[in-house]
Order: sequence, then structure tokens, then C-alpha cells
Amino acid sequence: MPMKTNINILILEDNPDDLFLLQEAIESSKEIKSTILNADRLDKAIETAKKQTIDIAILDLNIPDSFGLDTFLDFHKQFPLTPIVIMTGNKDHNIAVEAVQQGAQDYLNKGEPSASAIVRTLRYAIERQRLMNELKNALAEIKVLKGILPICSQCKKIRDDKGYWNILEAYIQKHSNASFTHGICTECSDKLYGDEDWYIDMKKNNEA
Repeated sequence: MPMKTNINILILEDNPDDLFLLQEAIESSKEIKSTILNADRLDKAIETAKKQTIDIAILDLNIPDSFGLDTFLDFHKQFPLTPIVIMTGNKDHNIAVEAVQQGAQDYLNKGEPSASAIVRTLRYAIERQRLMNELKNALAEIKVLKGILPICSQCKKIRDDKGYWNILEAYIQKHSNASFTHGICTECSDKLYGDEDWYIDMKKNNEA
């Protein structure tokens, strides 16, 4: 899926100078079109993200109402599917790395002069988060087949969550990417055809 032509970027930054430099770098790029939303407090950033669709968030970790890794964790808990890039100074490098380990997609050094480097970081962060979200959805579908399934002891049909009984193959195909081909195992073949002359001859030929 190609990136949207216009992305909504939320920047959590309380320093006007840092905000200006970052916003200027993003808006000067010809690679993306963006709508930039700014918040200078964590509670304002969360409120903004609840009201509008945010494609990516750039977070300064040290702001008036939050400090350090907790800033990222509190925002990430509210919006786990939103890609997050950390803004970091020299003193915050280790915390930024820890934030990435906890689920942030990347980090940027404050004062990064290259607009192309900033935009590339944002694009990669959005793409990585998209792939992660797709993987989580795929794993969630696989988990549907785990656990206890009500199955008829006679005909082996499975009862779904709406109370309907489904043929085993149909149920599995619906809840996974599996498909079926049909054959017959040796034990069943012996029970069905064990006394047939043609079957005895075929087994002898196969064993020869």
C-alpha cells in the first residue's frame, strides 16, 4: 500500500525554537505533503490524537506535564497502532533507544539539519508500523484456531461462535489460509479395500 499523499503529523514539543526548525524541515521537503499539528503538553497531544487521525507522532520526552520514557509509554498505551518517532537531545539518547525497544519506530536528534533525513525517518517509521500492524492482525486470525473447539464426536463437525455446526474443512478454511486436498490413509484403505484382489496386488507392487 503506497503512503498517503498527505499525512497528519502530531508534534509534541514545548520549545518554540525546536518546533520551528522541525516544522520548517518537514514542510520544505518535496517528498511528502503534510498537515502538522502541535501540542506542548502530553494531555493536549492525547486529546488531539483522539479527535483527529494521526499518521505519525513525533514526541519530545521532556515536557511540562511528563518526563522521560513515561511520555512515550503513556502516549503509546493510548495509541498502540500509531507510529512514533522520539525527538532526543544528547542527554536523552539512552532513553530514546529504550523507547525504540519498547515500541517506538525510531528517533531523531534535535537540530537535525537534513530535511531529507527527517522525512526519510518518518516514511520508514510509518511503513514499519504498517507492516507490524498487518502482522499482528495475521497472528490474531491464527489464534482463532487455538483453544477449545466444540466438535461433534460422531460426524466431527465444529460448532462456531454463532451456534452453527460447520464441516471441519470449511471451518478451518474460513479461519486460516489453509486449503485441503483429499486422499486416504493406509489404515482406512485396509479397512475399505483390504479383501479386494486389486488392492492386494497394488500393495505388493508398491512394496516391491
